[in-house]
Order: sequence, then C-alpha cells, then structure tokens
Amino acid sequence: QNEAGAGFEFINSIKGGVVPSEYIPAVRKGIEEAMNNGVIAGYPVVDIKAELYDGSYHEVDSNEMAFSIAGSMGFQEGVKKASPTLLEPVMKVVVVTPEEFMGDTIGDLNSKRGRIDSMEDLSSGIKEITAFVPLGEMFGYTTNLRSMTQGRASSSMELDHYADVPPNVAQAIIAKNAK
Repeated sequence: QNEAGAGFEFINSIKGGVVPSEYIPAVRKGIEEAMNNGVIAGYPVVDIKAELYDGSYHEVDSNEMAFSIAGSMGFQEGVKKASPTLLEPVMKVVVVTPEEFMGDTIGDLNSKRGRIDSMEDLSSGIKEITAFVPLGEMFGYTTNLRSMTQGRASSSMELDHYADVPPNVAQAIIAKNAK
C-alpha cells in the first residue's frame, strides 16, 4: 500500500535471475493494466506499491505475455487480500444565496452528505456558503438550487480531494456494477 496520492510504485527485488530481466517490464505492464481495469466494480486502483520478489521461468515456454498475465493475476489476488476501499471525488461547493434561503440551502447540502465549512456575509441579506460534497451527490444540483431559491442563488464547484466512500454507499455501487 502506498500513501494517498503516491501513485504506483513497482519494486524489483528479484535476486539471482530467477526471473530473467527481459521479463520484468512485462510483469509491471500486467500490474498496470490490472490497475486500470480495477478490482472493485471495475474502478481503477490507485496508490499501490507492488514488489516482485520471486518467480520462475521455463526456457522454452516463457514469454512476455505469460509474465504480463502472471503480473495481472498476482495483482488481483493481492488487492483482494488487502481490503481495498472505493474513493470518490469530493467537490468544494460555494453557494451564494439570499439569507432567506440559507436554511433550505444548508439542509439540501447536508442531505447530499455535504459538510458545511464556512458561512460568510457578502452584503446585506446575501450569504456565501462553502461546503464539501461528494460529486456523486451533485448531479442536477444547479437546477434544484435555482428551483429552491426562486432562481436567486448561484453555485460553483471544483474538485478538492478524494475520500473513502461510506460502506453503505460502496455496497450499493458494487451491487449496481455487478449487474
């Protein structure tokens, strides 16, 4: 396992040529392809450290494809044992709204698994709310916000970070993608 944001790290710890050096890149390629294809619900795997420390080969039957497949299969088996988690993008959402709609706006953000970060007075009767909300909860938000505020509020959002998906949401995503 690598720290969040560390990416993919491949460590070649092969000693004594048990796997010929020309096949090492094929093992790495197999792992990278498996990472892109994902293990949980088909989503890519990120922030992995993989170490190749043993193996074998046959002078006649060994080839790059066989080592690529072995890398992929080893990766998939290892990830399943590692208790992986799904990550979701979390957006920084800024809403500018008349004060009279602030309660409804905050309630709506909270209902979307949002976390209110700050509230500021911009001018008389106008408030700015900053919150962090999972992207999966934000589809159709602008339309709902305008409807809820009689068209008088506006919002913007940008990617802030990735966070673990709560277990109940992860189970629903996995079940949906298993079909």
